[in-house]
Amino acid sequence: MSIVIIVLIAAGCLCGWILFRKNVLPVSQTFSPDAYKVSVIIPARNEERNLPYLLDSLKAQTISPHEIIVVDDFSEDRTKEIALSYGIKLIENPQLPEGWTGKSWAVWNGYLQASGDVFIFLDADIRLDPRAFESLLYAREQAQGVISVVPYHHTEKLYEKLALVLNMLGIFTFTSVYEKHNPKKGVYGSCIVALRDDYEKINGHESVKYEVLDDLMIGSRFIAAGVPVTNFIGYGLVSFRMYPNGMRSQIEGFSKGAVLSTGTLSPRTIVPIAAWVAGLLLSSTALFMSFTPWAWPLWGGYVLYMLQLFYFKRYVGRFGVVIPALHAVAALFLAAVMLYSVYQVVFLRHVKWKGRNIRVGGGR
Repeated sequence: MSIVIIVLIAAGCLCGWILFRKNVLPVSQTFSPDAYKVSVIIPARNEERNLPYLLDSLKAQTISPHEIIVVDDFSEDRTKEIALSYGIKLIENPQLPEGWTGKSWAVWNGYLQASGDVFIFLDADIRLDPRAFESLLYAREQAQGVISVVPYHHTEKLYEKLALVLNMLGIFTFTSVYEKHNPKKGVYGSCIVALRDDYEKINGHESVKYEVLDDLMIGSRFIAAGVPVTNFIGYGLVSFRMYPNGMRSQIEGFSKGAVLSTGTLSPRTIVPIAAWVAGLLLSSTALFMSFTPWAWPLWGGYVLYMLQLFYFKRYVGRFGVVIPALHAVAALFLAAVMLYSVYQVVFLRHVKWKGRNIRVGGGR
């Protein structure tokens, strides 16, 4: 039995190394996109806490955008006032039509009033290093297609750090070498860079207006149209603070796509992810099996995963020391989010996000 445990945990841990790709957004030193007019489009719903960080970081960029557009998506806080105080272009989102999700509708209305020939779509919780803008444009130029970035997760409170394992799964999903030729390959919606011509080729967010996972679906639309999709890790250049408003928003945010996203992945990605998670959960039982014959192999596996997570987190986010060391807690949080996601998708047939119920399969 001990040999079986060792093999299962070691195989799972190995799958983590196979899945992880340190595909960090390259830093541009010389790129000058003089030929482009860049429109930054920011959908924002109740983002008074996050928006100032993003707008300040945009003002500090080594290359200035042609325009910055904030689309206020029926916010109930000071999002609109904050955007106006920065002197940028503000759009108040029109009434949400039947069949659209809120974010896609906001992004689409930003596009309709944008005049640039390159679009950078940013979530309001993004924070940019001063070199990020030119690096994003440089990376898009090198990729000759659409790029997206999985941001480095800036966490502050303990509950935010529980997302370590979930963030790792996000990195695995978007950097897996097995997704390279997946026709359903997605982009990471927090930070997307696309030429206007490429965006209009797929009819933009209107083509995914009813999708809960608009970012994953729009990636597959680009690929179907012959536009390459490349995903990067934002370490050092693009970061975000995802859920500063409390545990509830964090659970809602992760659970809305936890189950649905698996349907877009290649089986060759799903299998090693499942093996990695299984090994993680198995090693976590060491906390409860200390007085059994399997204690030593379980604790050995626990330490193996802990060391791996300490390495990965350097590129994934600021998670401190406690959660990687007590990764069993983060694994339990993953299990809770997955169960809640199943409950919403299978039984409720909708997911909840920012005060809206979004129907699975389309609408509102």
